[in-house]
Amino acid sequence: MTDQGILQAETARFRQDLDAARKEIGKVIVGQESVIEAVLTALFCGGNVLLECVPGLGKTELVKGLSRVLDLEFRRIQFTPDLMPADIIGTNIMNTDATGKYAFEFRRGPIFTQLLLADEINRATPKTQSALLETMQEGSVTAAGTTYKLKQPFFVMATQNPIEQEGTYPLPEAQLDRFMFKVEVRTPTRDELNEVVSRTILKRPIEIAKVMDSEKIMELRGILDKVVVADPMRDYAVRIVLATHPTSELAPEKVKKFVRWGASPRAAQALIRAGRVRALSQGRAHLAFEDIRYFCVAVLQHRVLLNYDGQAENIVTGDLVLEMLNQVPEQALASSPAKR
Repeated sequence: MTDQGILQAETARFRQDLDAARKEIGKVIVGQESVIEAVLTALFCGGNVLLECVPGLGKTELVKGLSRVLDLEFRRIQFTPDLMPADIIGTNIMNTDATGKYAFEFRRGPIFTQLLLADEINRATPKTQSALLETMQEGSVTAAGTTYKLKQPFFVMATQNPIEQEGTYPLPEAQLDRFMFKVEVRTPTRDELNEVVSRTILKRPIEIAKVMDSEKIMELRGILDKVVVADPMRDYAVRIVLATHPTSELAPEKVKKFVRWGASPRAAQALIRAGRVRALSQGRAHLAFEDIRYFCVAVLQHRVLLNYDGQAENIVTGDLVLEMLNQVPEQALASSPAKR
C-alpha cells in the first residue's frame, strides 16, 4: 500500500473511532453534542477544557462517561477557598522503615490521574490554582525538587459558574491560556429535559461500551500529526490570532476599540490542532479553512481580554470573535509577511 493509501486508511480509522466514542458518550449525556465534540477534540489534541455552566448540567457524568468509554482513570477535585496546593499535588510525609529509620515519602495527590474534573475551579485561591499550571502545560508535577511525569493521556476539565460570583477568584491569564477551549454549556431543551427526568425517575440503566484505551488514544494522536497543513492554512490561523490584537494592522475597528489584549501564540497552535481533528472527522487528511474556523470561538473567547470600554458596553467576547472572524479574509494579501 502506498503512503497515500496508508494515510487514507488511518483517516477512516480515526473517524470511525471518534464517531464510536461520541456515540457511546451520547448515551450518558442527553443532548450537548457540541460539548461532547469539544471535549473529545481537546482530549485527542492533548488539550484541556474550561466549561462555563450552572450546576446540574451533567458535567460529572460527562467525565465519568469519558473514563468508562476510553478506559481512563478519573478523579474529581471540588475546589474551595480553603483548598491548598498540597491537597492537589500531594505532600511529603515522614515514615519509618522496618529498622526504625526515618525517611520522607511522597504521598501523591488526586492530580495523579488521567481525567481530572476541577469542579468550580474559580473558588480556589490563585495560589492553589497555580498548582495546575505545570501539570496542564507539561503533564508533570514537581514537589520538593522532584519532578513526576503523569500517565498519558492526561486531561483537565474545569468548570466555573457564570452566575454566582461571590467567594470566587478570577482565573489568571496564564491559566486561562492553558485551556485549549472554553465552552459554554447551554440549558437543555424541553425534550432533552424530559428525557433526563425520565431516566432519573425510571432509573433506566445505561449500558455503554469501552471503545478504546490509553494506548489507542496515543496512537490516534500520532495520526493527527500526519494531517497536511498547507502554508495558506497556517497563515490563516496566524492572521486570525493577530486580528485579536488591538495594535495589529490586521485588527478590525471593534477590536481596536474594545480589546485590551489579544490571544497568545498558543491560540494559533490550538486552531490548527483542533482543525486537524475536525478534518479527520470529515474524512480529510488535509486542513481546510472551514476546519480552522470551526472551533474559533471556543479557542479565542477566553484569551481575548476586553478593555474598560468593552466591559462598560457589555461586549460579549464570543460575538466579538465571530464578527472579527468575518473580517479576516481566507486569502492573505500580497503584502503579508508569509508571502514575502
